[in-house]
Amino acid sequence: MSFHGKIEYLYEDLRNWQSKNYTTVILCASRGRGENLAGVLKEKGIKAIFSDGESRNAEFNRGETVIVRGELNKGFEYPEINFVLVSDREIFETKKSRSRRKVENANRIKSYTDISVGDYVVHQTHGIGQYMGTKKMVVGGITKDYLKIRYQGTDLLYIPIDQLNLLYKYVGNADKQMRLNKLGGNEWNKTKQRVKQSTAELAKKLIALYAERENTKGFAYSDDTPWQRDFEDTFPYQETEDQLRSIEEVKADMEKPKPMDRLLCGDVGFGKTEVALRASFKAVGDSKQVAYLCPTTILAMQHYETFLKRMENFPIRVEMLSRFRTASQQKKILKQLKTGEIDIVIGTHRILSKDLAFKDLGLLIIDEEQRFGVAHKERLKELKQNIDVLTMTATPIPRTLHMAMTGVRDMSVLTEPPENRYPVQTYVLEDNPAVIADAIRNEISRGGQVFYLYNRVQGIYAKAEQIKSMFPDINVAVGHGKMKEDELEDIMYDMVNGKTDVLVCTTIIETGLDIPNANTIIIENADKMGLAQLYQLRGRVGRSNRAAYAYLTYHRDKILSEVASKRLRAVKEFTEFGSGFKIAMRDLEIRGAGNILGPEQHGHMDAVGYDMYCKLLKESVDEAQGIKVKEKRDVSIDINIDAYLPESYIENHNQRIDIYKKIAAVETEDDKFEIEDELIDRFGDIPKPVQNIIEVAALKTPAKECGIYEISQSGDTLSLKFEEDYVDAPLIMGLDRAFPKRIKLVSSENPIISYALKGDYKNILKIVNNLLTQIKELQNKEK
Repeated sequence: MSFHGKIEYLYEDLRNWQSKNYTTVILCASRGRGENLAGVLKEKGIKAIFSDGESRNAEFNRGETVIVRGELNKGFEYPEINFVLVSDREIFETKKSRSRRKVENANRIKSYTDISVGDYVVHQTHGIGQYMGTKKMVVGGITKDYLKIRYQGTDLLYIPIDQLNLLYKYVGNADKQMRLNKLGGNEWNKTKQRVKQSTAELAKKLIALYAERENTKGFAYSDDTPWQRDFEDTFPYQETEDQLRSIEEVKADMEKPKPMDRLLCGDVGFGKTEVALRASFKAVGDSKQVAYLCPTTILAMQHYETFLKRMENFPIRVEMLSRFRTASQQKKILKQLKTGEIDIVIGTHRILSKDLAFKDLGLLIIDEEQRFGVAHKERLKELKQNIDVLTMTATPIPRTLHMAMTGVRDMSVLTEPPENRYPVQTYVLEDNPAVIADAIRNEISRGGQVFYLYNRVQGIYAKAEQIKSMFPDINVAVGHGKMKEDELEDIMYDMVNGKTDVLVCTTIIETGLDIPNANTIIIENADKMGLAQLYQLRGRVGRSNRAAYAYLTYHRDKILSEVASKRLRAVKEFTEFGSGFKIAMRDLEIRGAGNILGPEQHGHMDAVGYDMYCKLLKESVDEAQGIKVKEKRDVSIDINIDAYLPESYIENHNQRIDIYKKIAAVETEDDKFEIEDELIDRFGDIPKPVQNIIEVAALKTPAKECGIYEISQSGDTLSLKFEEDYVDAPLIMGLDRAFPKRIKLVSSENPIISYALKGDYKNILKIVNNLLTQIKELQNKEK
């Protein structure tokens, strides 16, 4: 449980626990904080006492809320004995705003959590192998941890941990029996060449299409008017950086004399509609009409209401075309579209009918194009000619693909959640009627609504009756895919309008619905569902600034298979936003890739794995455009110091893995301090080999900024290998002055500078740091 610094959530939960006669214990790190909290709770009419004793000696009575001194990262709830423990960290810690990691590393295996023993991995040079875990090895008296990769036959490859970046997790058709490559064989290179050829052909096609669009004459919209700025100021929330960037990209496209064709990707609820609203307003400002195409009637209805509300103070006519309009109303709308009386029309595939004509259509917005059939897509092609098109999708488009498509597909990506949006609190538990009844009761008592997911049509009505018998005063409805479309839409409409308290349904709610008032979802037999599906279902709740809850249940006394257990654990762990771009969403990402690239590329993707495919596609696109991109290599540091996590320091294997992951992600001084604080907090003073790993990780960013891709030690010599154009005579002379009789230019063609250690091995980290500082200063001076 976490309150994200919102103390009103705590008041709500404490009142609820007291009404159920729970014993609630709150741990506070200091006496002052404990006393203050007790005083605040008293003012709010919540009975709470501060006990001065240590928590381990305190006695607790049923129904009491007691604040005691003590520290814990996270609390817990034990419904069987009516007991809750809350830590002050959960109350007072707010969401940390993290600096964005650099895009090029976004999909690498930075972490071991992305990769488990037995997973298939792709090494850039050696091909597909199988990850077999980590091994501590002593080489030349130096102890380090290595990754162990199994290849064909008895071949094994040991990779130093800091070269983790050379590996990608194999993402593709992992269901089929994988064939491992042979170390030193030629097969991997042949496979890469074959895939490269196919990506080259695809790149040519994409570039031809792009060039054709570049030469097509469209309408160039004028710059933003004062009205546009007034309209944008009526947005009641703070835009995210991603939103602002996407809005600018869309407007810039519209102001060009060629037709826009932009894809806008973003998790549900991340603000795509606001981008569409601003583009629509801009189009109407230049006397053009807008058509907004939605995959479902309910969505069309929701968007229609949003547009009406946002545009009510402006002379803009918005209409809706769907089955919610009578035949005579539809006829009138068609007539007014033809005469130009209607500025914006929102609707389902009815918009694509041949009998519909516009006076002057300027912008077409398509929501989830992949959900329309072939005939509809053909009609869309006709409509798209010479007008601006904005296509929106919630299927995540991974960063690697986004980068690869730069210059051939205009894409904007929203990865940040809006302000005041909190991760969904997720519980994985055995089917427990008391806990589930509590969850429903809590949501209803705060005026909210509940999704109860029961994924079998057979028995779904009995389940609804069971819930109805527990809560006779609430409205329970049933929705499933075998209902007639109209009937199902009416049920959904009631849910949207707050007439239904609990909707018992199948996975039909997986996409599209936006119900900010529904903030609890209960998923029965969650162990039988796929990871991406669970992630999307959980995304139905948590659309407002209220705390949201997801309960993933499985049958009592059932022994979960290893796969199901891993899957549920993963969903619980992926609570942060934008985790749609993480491993849990990989199958969806591939679906997203298929939507953009077409199904014929799937086989090639499977042959080399998804990440390697994206790398080859990027190379092909750059080559076809005549762009010479020299890839900046990742920094490798191999110096003779012990660098490993001792088992005596962190006993648990998974925790060691988690810490390795965090160290691998260190890029800034703040990152370094953060991991050091966490280690001291959780495990005590940091041993020297662990401090060494952190120091080495922290050297990589400054090394990269200096143009260095490898730092290695051989005996008494330290070698620094540079990218081209980073080494010149003034740099060598400057280093020679700073470190007399130690610097030597070994090679000027592929620049290598050596540094003579002269037996000073103890201070090697300090020496490397001083060298990098000096190099950076000299390079900056030259600029």
